[in-house]
Amino acid sequence: MHFSSSLKQSLLFLLSWTITVCSADFLSNVDILFGKDHMNFSTDGTEVDLSLDTYTGSGFRSKSSFIYGKFEMQIKLVPGKSSGTVTTFYLNSTGEGLHDEVDFEFLGNVDGRKYILQTNIFIQNVGAREQKFRLGFDPTMDYHNYSIVWNPQGLIFLLDGSPIRYYKGSGLRQAMSLDATLWDGSDWATSGGKIKVDWTQAPFVASYRNYNVDACWYSGDGNGSNTTTTCSSSSDSWMFRKLTLQEQKHLAT
Repeated sequence: MHFSSSLKQSLLFLLSWTITVCSADFLSNVDILFGKDHMNFSTDGTEVDLSLDTYTGSGFRSKSSFIYGKFEMQIKLVPGKSSGTVTTFYLNSTGEGLHDEVDFEFLGNVDGRKYILQTNIFIQNVGAREQKFRLGFDPTMDYHNYSIVWNPQGLIFLLDGSPIRYYKGSGLRQAMSLDATLWDGSDWATSGGKIKVDWTQAPFVASYRNYNVDACWYSGDGNGSNTTTTCSSSSDSWMFRKLTLQEQKHLAT
């Protein structure tokens, strides 16, 4: 099946199936991308620590792929001297076509407090849609909630439930996995690459919990052939989500 370019047809297609929301348990819902021995899961599977040292970083990927949804994670970032480190939470296209990606990237800094949150969007291999935010709190002291809403109207990035960016009519139509990684970005992450990772501070650790996906589950080859799509029973809460007038004013300030 292929999605129509018409928003109305897309919604009718996607909302014709129901399934439960996928939440909480990393062990049941993700595969390890790299750095298996640099990941530490809690006994109940609801939390995971990713670590980075001179040997490798680490990361995981959802077992399922999705087309549209609300994707949430609580993250506590690398404390201390975190310059050069990159902690991520993002959607990543799973097909063999041109690459799509929707990013939360957290860029470490010298004192570990002046974190920059960078959002970016790649559509058909084209990025250059970065937007940066200097966080007004210490994201290493406690968990904060980061969310992506992806629907036919566009993309909404949220921090602790409040929208911080809206990208209208993204044009994203490929199936996406939900990924998270911690890796060495010394060549660009901090002050344009001028400040590298201080390996005397290793290992660096970022903590994730409350994995929550309310989405349309996708099954197929990633390029639109032999596919089925199954939406959550609560999909109305995000499928028709737009910014309120107050939220639009807040983004403009």
